[in-house]
Order: sequence, then structure tokens, then C-alpha cells
Amino acid sequence: MIRQAKGKTPRRPPPKKPSNSQKDPVGVYCRVRPLGEEDEECCIEVISNTTIQLHAPDGLKANRNGEFKETQYSFKKVFGIKTSQMELFEDVAKPLVEDLIHCKNGLLFTYGVTGSGKTYTMTGSPGQGGLLPRSLDMIFNSISPYQAKRYVFKPDDKNGMEVQNQIDALLDRQKRDSQTSVPKTPTARRFDPEFADMISPEEACKAGGVDEDSSYSVFVSYIEIYNNYIYDLLEETPFDPIKPKWNGAGTPLKNNTEFIPPQSKILREDQNHNMYVAGCTEVEVKSTEEAFEVFWRGQKKRRIANTQLNRESSRSHSVFIIKLAQAPLDADGDNVLQDKSQVNVSQLCLVDLAGSERTSRTRAEGSRLREAGNINQSLMTLRTCIEVLRENQMCGTNKMVPYRDSKVTHLFKNYFDGEGKVRMVVCVNPKADDYEETLLVMRFAEMTQEVEVARPVDRPICGFAAGRRQRNQAFKEELTRRLEERGGPLDGDSPTVLNQLLQSFPPLPPCEISGPNDDVTLPRLIEALEKRHKFRRMMVEEYNKTANMLKSVLQEQDSNLLSKENFIQEQRGRLGEKDKMIQNQKNEIDRLEKKSKMLEYKIDILQKTTNIYEEDKRSLQQELESREQRLQREMSEKRRMESRMQGIVTDAKLKWEKECERRVNAKQLEMQNKLWVKDEKLKQLKAIVTEGKSENREPQRPSREKDKVPAKRSASPSPVPTGPPVRPLHRRSHSAGGERWVDHKPNTNVDLDTVLQPNIPNSIKVNAPNEKALSKCDKYVLTHQEVASDGEIQTKLIKGEVFKTRGGGQSVQFTDIETLKQENPVAASRKRRSSESGPDGEPTEGSWTDVETRCSVAVEMRAGSNLGPGYQHHGYPKRRKP
Repeated sequence: MIRQAKGKTPRRPPPKKPSNSQKDPVGVYCRVRPLGEEDEECCIEVISNTTIQLHAPDGLKANRNGEFKETQYSFKKVFGIKTSQMELFEDVAKPLVEDLIHCKNGLLFTYGVTGSGKTYTMTGSPGQGGLLPRSLDMIFNSISPYQAKRYVFKPDDKNGMEVQNQIDALLDRQKRDSQTSVPKTPTARRFDPEFADMISPEEACKAGGVDEDSSYSVFVSYIEIYNNYIYDLLEETPFDPIKPKWNGAGTPLKNNTEFIPPQSKILREDQNHNMYVAGCTEVEVKSTEEAFEVFWRGQKKRRIANTQLNRESSRSHSVFIIKLAQAPLDADGDNVLQDKSQVNVSQLCLVDLAGSERTSRTRAEGSRLREAGNINQSLMTLRTCIEVLRENQMCGTNKMVPYRDSKVTHLFKNYFDGEGKVRMVVCVNPKADDYEETLLVMRFAEMTQEVEVARPVDRPICGFAAGRRQRNQAFKEELTRRLEERGGPLDGDSPTVLNQLLQSFPPLPPCEISGPNDDVTLPRLIEALEKRHKFRRMMVEEYNKTANMLKSVLQEQDSNLLSKENFIQEQRGRLGEKDKMIQNQKNEIDRLEKKSKMLEYKIDILQKTTNIYEEDKRSLQQELESREQRLQREMSEKRRMESRMQGIVTDAKLKWEKECERRVNAKQLEMQNKLWVKDEKLKQLKAIVTEGKSENREPQRPSREKDKVPAKRSASPSPVPTGPPVRPLHRRSHSAGGERWVDHKPNTNVDLDTVLQPNIPNSIKVNAPNEKALSKCDKYVLTHQEVASDGEIQTKLIKGEVFKTRGGGQSVQFTDIETLKQENPVAASRKRRSSESGPDGEPTEGSWTDVETRCSVAVEMRAGSNLGPGYQHHGYPKRRKP
């Protein structure tokens, strides 16, 4: 079984729009309202007609530690507090109205914080009409002579217009006239009191270049977007006497007929992919007064809804849409051409956005908090769409713009896609309380100016000859004049044209026949009728001759007019080429200016970068020089230390060589002494065994001069000392010389009541070494106290020589140590046995040794072994460096 794939219905491709590479930025204007009180703090200052400056209020600076700085924002034009409504309309809305008459769309919306003057800018007040009433007045002043009769144009409920024939339009007009609920177009000015005298006659303006060969009709609609729902403010809700009406709080109204909540509408897309509100009421208006009346009716309904539903007017977006239907006249120039494809519909949307404010500041709760959240969400969606459009245009990306996230952006997405001009009036309140909200508004306005919208293209014009209406009017006037010349003036007392024509014919003879033999009456009647017939043919011929002559005259005028129009079209074509050349040159100049500014900006950045690199280079050079100097000092210090260490190593090497030689000699002598003692003991033992009794005799130590190894000094005394021990001679202390000394005695030293005290003449006594004292002396001594192993305090005099360094300072090189120690004579016996006694009470290996002798030997032994090579005994002179 073979299944056939089910094909999907192909999507209708979008209509091909004429390509236009020319783009215009969104026109953003700024209007500053006056302060409510003169002594109120202001945070906005108008610098020029295109720049304003924001500075943070004093309280905010104190709270933020003065972090906020003065910022400037530029606009296409800035309107100060003294700007009139007429001046604002001339610069902002008048070009949009002219484009509307020339079949181009436009979008104008006001944006700002609550209380910044958005509604006043859009609507105005008595005597000071805003942008909306002035736009309507200009439209009707421009097209009033060329308006079609009512119901000739009729909406098709699909965002289009269709043209009705004369009979259907007449029936609709009669039906309207029979309905008492629909007021007729007023013949005199009957304003609502709040709209009375909004525009003075002196301020009335008119657009130029209106097509006289077209018929126009104006349709208005008024909608409100609240909580992301669309409501029709002009919808006529039928009255239901049974079903009770409820307000926003859930309670029935007192009067069932007072208020009926409107039903929300949905957005749809027409065949040209333009968005519109489905089922929205479109009212055809024929005068400024009637348009004001319709607008005020919607305003009243909006106020009633706000009152009954307990909401504020600033919580919703209001959109007033003006549609202008335009169709060419037929070839005769009398009626509208019955062709829907030739109908052009352009619209101008005037939007009063809800006020942007922070919920934390308004302290809203409950339903008010939800309202504020929805408003902020819709405004945030608008900002997001602007940001994505700006990123796509500046970075060349193709991100999807989230138009569908909000009804406001979804409704007007076609304008940002190139269906018309977009202009925004940013209204600001200069009081300090709105500083943070105004700062956000300024940032959004600054970003909006960078978005470019494709310039709308001119729509094609039908191929009929121009001047049809004028020629038709001229023909009617000429025909009326000719008839007046023949029959006299056509006033109210003169006979009609038909009566004049009948009276110009020959009079009819009596038509009564006297008898059957009457042969006079009928021939006379026939003769009169023949005369009348001849006269009629003569009049028809004359009429045809006149008509042909008039037709030839009109054709000649048409040819002349056509040649003139061709000439004008040719000149317009040349002018258009010149305009294109001028525009291209302007675009090239703008591009070069932008490029120049960008290059200047890059040059500034490169200059700043160069300065930073130069500063880094100088700092690195200084650091390199300092490091080189330090390296040179370290190298010199290293060389000096190497030379010094070489001398120390040489001294230590000589010292250890001598010490090793002395120890070897001492060990040899000690071993010889032990061997002699053992020999003597063996001899005594042998004598006792062999003889049984021997006399006590003192053994004599043989001379062993031949076995001795020559040495510089004895390491230990003979076992039987023959005289007092020989003390090694000490070198004389350098302190006895004539050099100047720095006597450094710390404050922590303890004063000892000893007879011998270190006293150095010609010295400078200090508690801490300093450069001044060291520079005056060439010797240095440090008095240091510490506790010895037996618990007594011993004093060490650490001596050294002072040297000058290359850097101009002083350094000390220690060369010698002298030790002073105090002992207690009541302490334990200072003699000890060198070895154990034998069974007879005599020493076996040695005898009692004098303490002085043992200490002398011990000090000499300790001087080179335990203290190390750096501490030499003062009994040996220190070897100086060559």
C-alpha cells in the first residue's frame, strides 16, 4: 500500500515592497515642562536648542558619595519651557501630516515620566491646542474642497477601503439621517467646553501639493491598551436591561445604564502584512468639529472607565488613529473611480504612552502594582525592541526583534520595518524628585536616535490625465453660461430653461376641428409641427456645432495642458535627479563627517594610548636605571665580599693547619707519657714478684728529647710538673692605642659591682649605633652580657673596625672578642681526679692536677675547636689581610 504524503498549504508570500536603501533616523525631540513651584530644586538645564544637561540633586549626591556627574544629551531639537504649542507642531507633527496627505504613514508618540506633560503635549487645553487637534485641523483645511460624499468610501473590516457606487452611498446616507442616535455633521462650531477655541484662526495651517484630481475621506478610531489588552473607546455597546453590569471591584453598579466595560480586541495581519485591530470602530468624519466630537466621546468613555474601574489615566496607552482614504476621479472628473486597487489608505497614529515610573517610589499595592508591572513590562519591551534594532543595524546581526511580547510593539512593528516615519517627543519634568526616572528616559531616547527606519517610497499614481476635476468644473460653468445667454438669467423669478425653449418654438394653431369637411385645421397644424421640427433640427445642429466647438476648444486646452504637464513632469524629473544628486552628496558628506569624527575619536584614543605608553616607558626606564645602579652596587659588594671571604678562608686554612699540627704533637706526647707510665708500673710489678720486697723508689722519667716532635707550644703539661705553669702571652688590646672608639652599651645591660670595669678612653658612648658617631670614629666595641653555663653573668667586648662604603655610609667588620667573667670563690672544689685510683690508694693512670694548669690547657684547646675559626683567643695575634 502506497501512502501519498499530505502536502501542506503553502504560505502566502509577502508582497514585494519597492527596495529603498535610504534610511532616516528616528526623530527624537525633547520638551521641558516648567516647574510647579519657583523655589523647587531643578535637575535639568537647557544648554542649546539641541542639548540639555542633567545634574544630580544635592540629596542624591550625599547619599551616593558624589558619584553622579553632570551628563549631557543631544536631540534633534529641544523645546524649552517658553515653547508654544504652535512651534512644537510646526517642527514635529506638520511634516507627518503632509506625508499623510501624500499617501505616507506616520507614527508620533510621547514618552516620559508621569506628570511630565505628555497629555498636554498631545491634546492641549482650551486656547492651547496640542498636536492632535492641530493635525486634524490641518488635514481638513487641506482636503475640504476635495472631500468625497459620505459613505463613498467604506471600510472592508480587513484594514482596507472599498469604493461604493452612488446608489449604495445614497442609501447609507438616508439610513444615517433616519437614525436619531447618530448626530449629523454640524454646520456650525459646537465644541465641547473643554475643546472650545483650541485653535485660533490665525494659527490655522494648510498643506501644499494636494492632488485635486482625487477624492478624500477621513476615518478616525480611538483605542486604549491597558494591562496588555486592547479596548475600543468608540464602540457602541448595546444596552442589556436584564444582565447586571459590574465594575472592576466585583460589585454591581448602582445604575445599569451608566457604564458597560468594553470587550478586548485582538490584532490581525492584513494581506500586506500590516498589523491592525480587528473589529475596531472607524468613524468617517467630514470636519474638524466632528473629529473633535468623536475624540471627546472616546475621552469621556475612557474617564468613565477609569472612574468605575478605579484606575488612573496614566496607567494605560491611548492611540488615536487617523486614516485618510484617497482615490482618483474617473476620466470625466465627476465621480470616484470604482477600482479598489486604486484606493490608497495612509494613516497617522498619535500615541500617548503611559508614564514610566518605579513601583518602589509609587508604593503601589494590589491591582495598582499589577498595573504598574504591566506598564513597565510593555515599556521595557519597547526598549528591548529598540536595542535589538540598533544592534542589528550597527553590528550587522540578524537577531529577531521581540515585537510580539507586547501589544504596543506588535501593533506598530510595521513602522520600524519601513512603513512610515517615526517620531518621538520625550517630555521631562525638571524637578529633582524625578531625576532617576528622567535619567532612564534620557538613556532610552539617546539609544532610540541611533535606530534608522527605511524611508517610505512614493506610491504609484493612476494613468489618467491631470486636471480632470478642473476641466469638469469649467465645462459645467461654460454650459451654464451658454444657457443663461440664450434664456436669460437663471434666477428664482425667471422661467426655467425648458420653458424658454418651448416658448422659442412657433405657436401652435387652434386644434379644434369644426366638422368633417374642415380641411384647414389639420394642414395648418401639420405645417406648424413641421416648422417646429425644422426649428428643433436647427437647434440640434446648432447645439452639436457648439458642443463640437467647445469640445475642440477643450481638446486644445487639454493638449496645451498636457504639453505643459509633460514639460512640468520633465522639469520635475530633472529636479528629482538634482535632488537625488544633492541627497547623495549630503549622504556622502554625512558619511565623511561620521568617518572624520570616527577618525578623530580613534586619533584621540591613539594619542591617549601613546601618552600612556610613553609614561610607562619613562617609568620602566627609571626602574631599569635604578635596578642597574642597585645591580652595580650589589656587584661591587659581591666583589668586596669575595675578597674578604678569600682572606677569611686563607686565615682559617692557616689556623686549622697549625691547630691540627699542634693537636697531633700533643696527642703524640700524651701517648708517650702513658706508655712510659705503663712501663714503670710493669717494672715495679716485676720487681715485687721477683724480689718479694722492694724499696720504694721514685721512678725517674727518662729524657725523651730525641723522641719529641718540634712544636710551637705544648698542648699539655708533664705528668709531674717541675715548676709553675707557663701562661701564654696575650697581645696588647687595640683599645690602648690612640684611635677613636664608638662605645656601644645597650640600655639592657646590668651594672656589675666588679673592680675591673671596661674603660675605653677617647670614645663616644652611645646606646644605639648611628651614622654620625660611626663617621667620626674608626673603631667600634659592643658590650654584650649573657648568662654562662654555671649561672654567672659574663661580659663580652666585641670589637671591630669601621669602614666607609661606596654609597657614602659606614660599615663595621668585627675582628676580636674579649670576655670578662666574675666567679664565686665559695663554690665547690675546683680540683678533680683525672683517673681512678688503684687498690693501694695510688693513682693508676694519673694524679691530681692543678686547676689553673688544666684551665690554661682547656682554654687553649677550646680556642680553636669549639668556638670555631671566627673566635680567636686573645693570646694569639690576629693575622691581618695583606
